[in-house]
Formats: sequence, structure tokens, C-alpha cells
Amino acid sequence: MFLEQLRRWPQRLVTRTAGALLCLTGLIILLPAHSIAQSVIVGGKNYTEQWLMAEVTTQLLRSKGYDVERRSGYDTTSLRKAQEAGLVDIYWEYTGTSLRELNKSHELLNPADAYERVKRLDATKGLIWLKPSQVNNSYALAMRRTEAAKRGIATISDLARRVNSGERFVFASNYEFYERADGLRPLERAYGFEFGRDQVVRLDSHIIYQVLHDLRNIDVGLVFATDGRVAAYDLLLLTDDRGFFPDYTMAPVIRQQTLERHPELAAHLDLLSRLLDDETMARLNAMVAVDNKPITKVASDFLLRNGLR
Repeated sequence: MFLEQLRRWPQRLVTRTAGALLCLTGLIILLPAHSIAQSVIVGGKNYTEQWLMAEVTTQLLRSKGYDVERRSGYDTTSLRKAQEAGLVDIYWEYTGTSLRELNKSHELLNPADAYERVKRLDATKGLIWLKPSQVNNSYALAMRRTEAAKRGIATISDLARRVNSGERFVFASNYEFYERADGLRPLERAYGFEFGRDQVVRLDSHIIYQVLHDLRNIDVGLVFATDGRVAAYDLLLLTDDRGFFPDYTMAPVIRQQTLERHPELAAHLDLLSRLLDDETMARLNAMVAVDNKPITKVASDFLLRNGLR
């Protein structure tokens, strides 16, 4: 009797195990699709607008059932390399940045042509530009409005003439712009002037606004046109009268493999792009940088107000 039971035991074990696996398989099949998390990695750069867009995108996709990991704080080159390597699936990029810094092209194109151009260039790398927003977050040089008026400066050419006449200006730049292909040295060459080596201070982007506002020994600062602190601190954006800066239309860029795996992502992000323009972006940026509201709260309120959560 004992030997007979022993011979049957393995068969019973196999039968029970197989039955359990069949039940588990059936359970998985019966689960609704949205209950099985779909993993997506959202990236962002290291300044207010990018932190905010990474958070908005993360919250939107989580509300649609995705398991989202957010990775913010990159510089431009590192973020693009991370995306090409598959470490980031989606982030918001600017046409001028892709054209000049990432693809090393200095073509002078209108906004629509610039978008089509970077779309083609990046497609060869397996990166897809989705529908663009109406945000043009261009680089700009800014001065305190009262001081610019006192010194008779309204354009970058005005600034160049003052520098070349011997007036001293201290310029605050972020680290990236100091070295970029569309950065400080090319700008100086385009306008025919040069800040002295001891007249350039390199700072993190988010600090530049504050020091330009508070410190009298900083005369000119590199800013982003859609940053809410430009208006809040009464800064004057100097007109780029020689058209050095390209258009910087903001749009989501996604890995082709990710889009093929989750084609519905395009529709979710297109809805978001339609809601964003310069005025909206500046207002959202100001809530974070001027009013000191938590990024998570600003992002959540924006999505709720627009029916996306």
C-alpha cells in the first residue's frame, strides 16, 4: 500500500501543478487590459519647464493605466543619449535644440519647416516627433527693464555696440549655453562682440533669474522666453534683431519602439500638446518658480482643469 501511494505521488503533484497553472492563466486572460501595468519612462531636463512637463506627462499617463517612472535632471546631450539608449521613452524637446545642438545643422528655417526637418533627422535614430505644442521657448538675453532703458538698450545689437564702446557688462549664463553650438560664442560672433572672460558668470538656470533681479553686479542674463519670472521680475527680453536664435517649438519625442508597443500614447500626448501655448506655459512656470507651489500640485490642477484626469 505504501509503495503504491509513493508511486502515485509524483503524478498527483504534476496534475495539481498543471491545474494551478491553468487556473492562473485563465485568471490573467480574464483580467482587464488596463489592470496589467504598461511600463513607460518619462525624462526631463534640469530646469522648471522641463521638470513641470515631465510631471504633467507622468501624471497623465499614470491616470491612463501606465506604470510610469520619471527621470528628470538631465542636460540636453545626456537626455538624448539616454533616450537613444532606451533608458528614456518620452521627453519634451525643442525644435531649435534638436536642429542645432543635437543634429549640428545651422539651417535658417521657419517654425513649420524646422519641425519637419528635425522630425526627419531624428526618425533616422528611431525617435518620433509627435504633434507640436504652440510653445516657443526660445533662449533670450534679458536685462532689468529700468537699467536697459537707462542705458538705451532694447536689442542684442544695442548691447553689442555698448560692449564694443568699452562699457562693462557682466553676463550670467547657464553651463550648457556656455558651450552649445547655438550658445554664447556663436552668438558673440554673430553680433560682432565679446564679453571678457572675467565678465561671464556660469550658474544653474533657475538661479540666473534671481541674481539678475537682486544683484546689481549682474547686468545681463540668459533666460528662457516662457519662464514666468521674466514678467514677475520685470525683465526686458532683448530683441534678437539678427535672428540668431532659431524657433524652439516644444513637442513630445518618443522612441519608435515604444510607440509601436503602445500606439495609443500618441493620442494622449497630442491632447496635451493642444493645450500648451506660450501664455499657458509661462503661467504654469510662474506658479512653480514665483509662487513656490509644488510641481505635483501645479501639474495635477492643470490636468484636472482641462479634463485629462
